[in-house]
Amino acid sequence: MKTFKYIIILLAVVLTGGQTFAQKISKAELQVNGLTCSMCSKATETSLRSLSFIESIKPDLDRNIFVLTFKKDQQVNVDQIRDKVQDAGFSIGELNATFNFNQTVIDEAGLAQSGHTVLKFTNAKNKTLNGAVTAKILDKDFISSSAFKKNAAQLKMDTYSSGRGTVNGKTTRIVHLSI
Repeated sequence: MKTFKYIIILLAVVLTGGQTFAQKISKAELQVNGLTCSMCSKATETSLRSLSFIESIKPDLDRNIFVLTFKKDQQVNVDQIRDKVQDAGFSIGELNATFNFNQTVIDEAGLAQSGHTVLKFTNAKNKTLNGAVTAKILDKDFISSSAFKKNAAQLKMDTYSSGRGTVNGKTTRIVHLSI
């Protein structure tokens, strides 16, 4: 029953798409786990540079952080960022992205839609976002395993474990965020 209710809410978000507008991610701070030397950092940077939507990368070796700036007219795919970090042999410890919202409505369930992606805010409801907002991505492989397990126990949502849900009969990516 809970899953059915969640699907109905997702359908409502999709069907009221006129209330939400797509937003773009302008930059992100990407913490990478497992970097032990400058060669590790270089391998990760090289892997990330192959993504067409990245404009610049500034590594901070003291904090194992990469500051990513994205091209203005291109859609950013956070799953591709995760894949490139993993391809280099490392994992994401944290990804904080700056979203540029344009009157994006978060409903009473914490849901908002961006194109084919549904955003699930774990700590915001009944709110309209406008302008630059930094959000932490909470999905699996975007935070530590222990933080993911803790969130999964607290959130108790089927979509959180998989990062996907059914909307209009199609499997849709659901990105879980904290602002």
